Amino acid sequence: MKISKYLKIIFCECEFINVLAPMAGISDAEFCLKLIPYGFDMVTLGGYNSDQATIDAGKKIISRGRPEFDIKEEELIFSVEREAKKIKDKWNGKVAVNLRSISPEPIVEISKLKLVDVVEVNAHCRQKEITDIGCGQALLTRTDFMEEFLQEVVKKSKSKVSVKIRANVAGVNEVKLAGIIENCGADYLHVDAMKPGFKEADLEIIKKISTKTHIFLIGNNSITDLKSAQKMIKAGAQGISIARAAMKGYLDFKLYEF
Repeated sequence: MKISKYLKIIFCECEFINVLAPMAGISDAEFCLKLIPYGFDMVTLGGYNSDQATIDAGKKIISRGRPEFDIKEEELIFSVEREAKKIKDKWNGKVAVNLRSISPEPIVEISKLKLVDVVEVNAHCRQKEITDIGCGQALLTRTDFMEEFLQEVVKKSKSKVSVKIRANVAGVNEVKLAGIIENCGADYLHVDAMKPGFKEADLEIIKKISTKTHIFLIGNNSITDLKSAQKMIKAGAQGISIARAAMKGYLDFKLYEF
């Protein structure tokens, strides 16, 4: 990917990545392959429900009409392996897998797949069926549990580890949480800088995290063009991720242009 002189000055020529973010029931290999030509360095499969508790929760979500992957627990590894292979057969970038789970074991198992470069712990999903079982966004308010959970994933994972969180959740100190995630040894922190009531991302959250931690920070939310991507980078993110702007299967701009 071409990086402008401006970006090289900011990052001292460190790694920089554009990430296709996960969207439940949408981000499979076919979808990812459509978006790769727009300049993504890493694509994310998922989010997947990876144990029986989250799979059951997912079925409830499907029943009220929301898109969701519906894969049996015993078929998940085969399904992820198949989707990752479809991508790797045509592209040599990174493949991440976003996973919801109430225990570390399913995430560790996916990390062992040869074609998976990154497993991403989903501490982001806000669907009630998921949060009611203590998963997704609920992990943000269970910091002791999340710390133990993440330490186990990092210790046993055969791939790199990312954690996706949501900003501006009541009672959550994002900077403190970012420090915990960094101390656990995660490789990436993926922040949905959601700002309730606003169309723009909360760039102040990105700034605060970037100045208080050294973890590789991926900024997400409201990136719809090159200008908004540049704002996220200027705020302190070392990578950006795009989700909703890509839902139609293409982008109106190419990320490698900036």
